[in-house]
Amino acid sequence: MREIVHLQAGQCGNQIGSKFWEIISDEHGIDPTGRYHGDSELQLERIQVYYNEASDGVAGSRFVPRAVLVDLEPGTMDAIRSSSYGQLFRPDNYVFGQSGAGNNWAKGHYTEGAELVEAVMDVVRKEAEPCDCLQGFQLTHSLGGGTGSGLGTLLLSKLREEYPDRIVNTFSVTPSPKVSDTVVEPYNATLSVHQLVENTDETFCIDNEALYDICFRTLRLASPTYGDLNHLVSLTMSGVTTCLRFPGQLNADLRKLAVNMVPFPRLHFFMPGFAPLTARNSQGYRALTVAELTQQMFSPVNMMAACDPRRGRYLTVAAIFRGRMSMKEVDEQMLTVQDKNSSYFVEWIPNNVKVAVCDVPPRGLKMAATFVGNTTAIQEIFKRISEQFTLMFRRKAFLHWYTGEGMDEMEFTEAESNMNDLVSEYQQYEEVGVDDEFDEQEEVPGEEYPEE
Repeated sequence: MREIVHLQAGQCGNQIGSKFWEIISDEHGIDPTGRYHGDSELQLERIQVYYNEASDGVAGSRFVPRAVLVDLEPGTMDAIRSSSYGQLFRPDNYVFGQSGAGNNWAKGHYTEGAELVEAVMDVVRKEAEPCDCLQGFQLTHSLGGGTGSGLGTLLLSKLREEYPDRIVNTFSVTPSPKVSDTVVEPYNATLSVHQLVENTDETFCIDNEALYDICFRTLRLASPTYGDLNHLVSLTMSGVTTCLRFPGQLNADLRKLAVNMVPFPRLHFFMPGFAPLTARNSQGYRALTVAELTQQMFSPVNMMAACDPRRGRYLTVAAIFRGRMSMKEVDEQMLTVQDKNSSYFVEWIPNNVKVAVCDVPPRGLKMAATFVGNTTAIQEIFKRISEQFTLMFRRKAFLHWYTGEGMDEMEFTEAESNMNDLVSEYQQYEEVGVDDEFDEQEEVPGEEYPEE
């Protein structure tokens, strides 16, 4: 079994995370108490990827999520514990402090968080040790607050240190252009990105504003709640992890995804999308076909990050189809997309679209598709954060909250330049053409091997 240990940090991370567990428990036929009530062999075949099997003597076995729930204040934990799925998680795996991080990255990373991090790592070790073949870790968190960003990135660096050869992936909610939850978001996000660039293998960037747009424009919800947004995120997470959880015609695991998606180690920020997304009242008016899914999947309105893929170029793409469909048709559609839009794909990576197909569709749909794109357009997110960061940092606004926790101004400057480097790296690979690359290389051999 290729097990995954799931961590969720902070309020946002815990809300998305628990929604994710609701959706995949439903897909695997597991009720809120952890009992199996499914109807298909497939549901149990690879259940060990995310669940431990425990026997409680009385009613046989129950399945317990391999999840660690972390927060610096008890509020979110209490809410999860009292929710319908609260009994699913192992009580020892709730790790929380009492003080909160107060939207302050420094508190989450250096002071309050540092006190809690060993307790969290103990729980992680307890979960990782019994695994037959640990595949890696996934973390859900947001970059704008204090706990998810500060403590979340601290956990990532600890995991890197202790499990250097395992894949680490994150589902990170990035600050959005119009919707801001906190004033110091640009600081927290910049300091976090500085860590994510170094310490993760794959980061899926999710953005509240893009989710709001999907709810308004596509799903026609008049007043979307956080519940609706979290549902969209968990659909995507469920799609990305489908191939790990169900046997399919073509299987991708976290490492295969990373190898095929990340051409350069720092450029591992992905833009997720999902199809089909249709308003309830117009569902009966469109056919669910592979062609329709492909067309929707590449459409900018289905992207879960507020960047327009048409403003950049795709380095690589992964498409995960779910449901019974013809592989031949999927491949044909994918080739068609690449041929018609060849200018949006970099030409120095041939066949840069990887496809995986799994037979088990999500609940309530005949077929669905999840999109993961590594596009240079994602630099828009970092540019936006960087601009807001510079505006405040130039005046040293709010800095005393961070330096008061023992941080140095140098760390801000470093984080800022690291993020700007990331943007220019994306820029560089967007502009490079086939010919530029090879012209430079042809001149080299003459210098290296002078004729005797």
